[in-house]
Amino acid sequence: MSDGKATVTRVKRAYEQFLSGVTPSEGAVRSMVQESWVRSRSRGVGDDPDVTPDDMSDNDFSEYRAAHRLAQVRPLITSLMLDDVADAGVVVALTDRRGRLLWVDGDRSTRGKAAKINFVEGTVWSEDQVGTNAPGLALSLDRGVQIIGPEHYASPVQKWNCAAAPVHDPLTGEVIGAIDVTGGAAAAAPFALAAVRSVVAAVERELRSTAVDLSPEAMLDCSLDSRLTVLAGEPTWCAPGGRRHVLSPRHAEILLLLHLHPEGLSTDRLADLLSDDDLGSVTVRAEISRLRREVGDAVASRPYRLTGDVSSDVTDVRQNIMTGDLRAAVSTLGRGGLLADSLAPGIIDAFDEIREDLRSAVFASRDVATLQAWASSPHGHDDFQAWTTLHRALPSGHPDAAIAAGRVRLLNRRFGV
Repeated sequence: MSDGKATVTRVKRAYEQFLSGVTPSEGAVRSMVQESWVRSRSRGVGDDPDVTPDDMSDNDFSEYRAAHRLAQVRPLITSLMLDDVADAGVVVALTDRRGRLLWVDGDRSTRGKAAKINFVEGTVWSEDQVGTNAPGLALSLDRGVQIIGPEHYASPVQKWNCAAAPVHDPLTGEVIGAIDVTGGAAAAAPFALAAVRSVVAAVERELRSTAVDLSPEAMLDCSLDSRLTVLAGEPTWCAPGGRRHVLSPRHAEILLLLHLHPEGLSTDRLADLLSDDDLGSVTVRAEISRLRREVGDAVASRPYRLTGDVSSDVTDVRQNIMTGDLRAAVSTLGRGGLLADSLAPGIIDAFDEIREDLRSAVFASRDVATLQAWASSPHGHDDFQAWTTLHRALPSGHPDAAIAAGRVRLLNRRFGV
């Protein structure tokens, strides 16, 4: 959709013709918009309607929106939208199914300008009340729409652009509200409606998903510093003075990648490290939003990074390698836990690096006990070089010498090495 001067001029002329009773020429304005103008006029909406708050007290309104379904996903919407558009001269509004504005978020300057057209929390911006506008039309048509400048029915709103899409209850299909972006040029760009639709899809997935089990039975008391554990058992996160949270594999992967990249990661880079597929920035931001509800303010933005000092069993292994405590490193690494199970490219690379660093250090140590620990581990089980070196290092008559010799013969037959 073009928002060039020629388009604006053509639509403005069509609007003036419509108000004067002349039907605009074909193609002068989109049919969806003209049909909305017709409905607006037939319902008695003026070109300068009096937008006022609904007949609800402040206390009633506060209680109403706190109990609304969109309240539980507002942090997700804020994370997905405001992090990127905070400085773009737009506001993000959430409405109920009637078009009542429940929340209007954005920078103070833009919210102040929006207040001059009464685009404020508590007012009703339905098509019935205000005429053609994106949130009202999205709710009326039950689909995403974008309204540019003079396409609005109300004259005072014609300096604004907006894009909105309805939000549905994922189980019943019922419309429960809408998400809207209103502002200047950024809200007129083609990506604005696409962004809103993507966020709506993420919100509907979130509404469908079950809550993470944070019951006392699922968490243990935690008195350690912030710590991530991924190598043994279920991945867990522990915050100072808080509780130990059992993490989903995806959340554990995100925390580990941020832990391994203390300089921080952009949304796109994090997406690349999490999946070979086109994961998408919206999906990553949705996961970060869910993760923040588990671990609080442990994850900062721009770029995504962990706040405060964090330790992990992965860095324990690295520290053991650096200090030469290689048997402890082999023991702590174990099978590899999340690192062995993950398909995330960034985790796979980290696992490969740790195993190679440890293996190299084991061979460089020339210590028989360390070599035995490596060869007996899941990572040295089929390591022909390790078993060969161990066989040569063990003195004749050592009880493990025959085992090492047998393993060399087995691997030679199995792999032809």
